[in-house]
Amino acid sequence: MATVSQIWPFERRRCLKAHGILTLLFLDLCLRCVNGYLSSPHVGQEPPYSRDAQPVITSPVVPSPSSASPTDSDGYAAKCPSGGQCNRLPADCFNCSYHHNCSYGKPASFSCKAKRGVHCTVESGKQQTNFSLSITCQFCWQLDLSQYRCSNSTSCMTVACPRKRYNATCQVLDHVHCLGKRVFWKRLYCNWTGGYKWSTALALSITLGGFGADRFYLGQWREGLGKLFSFGGLGIWTLIDVLLIGAGYVGPADGSLYI
Repeated sequence: MATVSQIWPFERRRCLKAHGILTLLFLDLCLRCVNGYLSSPHVGQEPPYSRDAQPVITSPVVPSPSSASPTDSDGYAAKCPSGGQCNRLPADCFNCSYHHNCSYGKPASFSCKAKRGVHCTVESGKQQTNFSLSITCQFCWQLDLSQYRCSNSTSCMTVACPRKRYNATCQVLDHVHCLGKRVFWKRLYCNWTGGYKWSTALALSITLGGFGADRFYLGQWREGLGKLFSFGGLGIWTLIDVLLIGAGYVGPADGSLYI
């Protein structure tokens, strides 16, 4: 009887230990299920953002003709005369299939089509959308200076040796047709003027050069004061300035050209 009473507590501890292990396994399984459910995206919710996720590209929605925004016809319609000849329209009024397999400097024919809303006629007087345009085979930057307009710079020295250049943005005139881009860059000589007259500067140098009047007129105050207080460098400076202004070597202090 004593032996049975000694074995019973041992068996009881083994049963409690087994039940505890089973309970822990069951709780661990329940926690895993709950964690998986919470981490999964629910219905009606967006999935969590992932750095490696690839975006889905959908086709854009094309608006109906009634709700579509107006085209850019209003932008060029104002400069496109209606009823005129097609080959005399400005370059913004039609599109051409330009090609570069033509001989430079010789006439070349290209197929063009008037833009939407632009009405023009051919030489026979018939209204037509597609027409042929004959132009000289050359790029826009190869045109004559009178066929495009360029921006002017007032920050470069025009009276300098050698002559200074600046980067100008040039645009072809509306009724001039050419190959390539109609807006381009060119390096041009500084050619702006501040309103100073060469004849006035030379006359002041001859008559009142000993008092520095020519230098004062050109905006060169320090040189003018130097001539004034030195009596024109005893006449030597005055004679030299007459020669330099006459040759155009000495110009206005702002770096502009004479008029």
